[in-house]
Amino acid sequence: MPVAPNRDPDSNGFFGAFGGQYVPKALKQRLDEVSVALERAEQDPAFMQEFRNLCTHYSGRPTPVFFCANLSAKLGGAQIWLKREDLNHLGAHKINNTLGQCLLAKRMGKKRVIAETGAGQHGVATAASAALLGLECTIYMGEVDIARQHLNVMRMKMLNAHVKVAMSGQRTLKEAVDEALGEWMKDPDMFYVLGSAVGPHPYPYMVRRFQSIIGQEAREQMLTETGKLPNACIACVGGGSNAIGLFTAFLDDANVALIGVEPGGKGKAYGQHAASLCLGEPGIMHGFNSYMIKNAQGEPGEVYSISAGLDYPSVGPEHALLKEQGRASYVCISDQEALDAFFMLSHYEGIIPALESSHALAHAIKIAPKSKNDTILLVNLSGRGDKDVAQVEQLMATKS
Repeated sequence: MPVAPNRDPDSNGFFGAFGGQYVPKALKQRLDEVSVALERAEQDPAFMQEFRNLCTHYSGRPTPVFFCANLSAKLGGAQIWLKREDLNHLGAHKINNTLGQCLLAKRMGKKRVIAETGAGQHGVATAASAALLGLECTIYMGEVDIARQHLNVMRMKMLNAHVKVAMSGQRTLKEAVDEALGEWMKDPDMFYVLGSAVGPHPYPYMVRRFQSIIGQEAREQMLTETGKLPNACIACVGGGSNAIGLFTAFLDDANVALIGVEPGGKGKAYGQHAASLCLGEPGIMHGFNSYMIKNAQGEPGEVYSISAGLDYPSVGPEHALLKEQGRASYVCISDQEALDAFFMLSHYEGIIPALESSHALAHAIKIAPKSKNDTILLVNLSGRGDKDVAQVEQLMATKS
């Protein structure tokens, strides 16, 4: 298996051919300001210590790994382990990134932050981090996502964030990003807290930097618990932040397969999925070059997923590089497979997973019976499914 060196992007923000800054001059100046501030913060022991302290005492890190003994026995074959990011404060991996970015915003002297959100977990984490650090907060969320993630909308408002409805296009995650970026360009005193490892440089690197704590912990924990590294690390991929956070610690381990799981939705037809790496092609959107879903005109196309956090028409540039290098592989899981996995983990382990995370779990469930019983599959359980209960209830009602 090819091994990809754990390299940072080049000076122009490219991971190989992917990434960069395809933005207007005014926005480039803003991005360069963030890049310089991030570089200085990383070199400041006090900043990094404050970040680690908040991860421990506010978010509750380290999150544990957990062996799914019941589910593994039911399936036969491989051992399924979970990295329990669902046990973070607020229920997902997103808090790792928002704490880091809001700390950076405060260091830069910013008073306001803005963010986009799909399933709402990034919005909730941004709102909480901003409240903790005394920052004003505005969250853009698509009208469709607001309808299916009402609980997280209320949580954001309770955390004193102003929630703005994105009404353009498909009214989901892409449009939330569009409108948040537009507002950021108007206000130089605002900081944009981007939620995934996408966007123009330095955001893909910065998000990976803060999310890499997932893989660092998991690597050490698996060695302690099992005496060896997992045979495969599996994570869902929308923009790709939880996946790159896990993968980063294992890039140089040739015997550890890295598997990203995209939303296959209802099928392979246009508009029925959001599988950028599996079914898309290279292209530029939101200021960076990566794989993306395109319409007939070559513009960002329509996407769909049962999970609001995965219906984004592109993917982080580092994932695009890992795909082309052959270091990571990417597969699709359908809505029904994700829903089945959602219930299997709930029934056999008493853990309700997020629908996003259920995609990664579904792939592990699919390959476990075909694997030897000493094979270890480590699934990043990126979030818990409290937010999805009402949506799942509605889905079940329509099928009864």
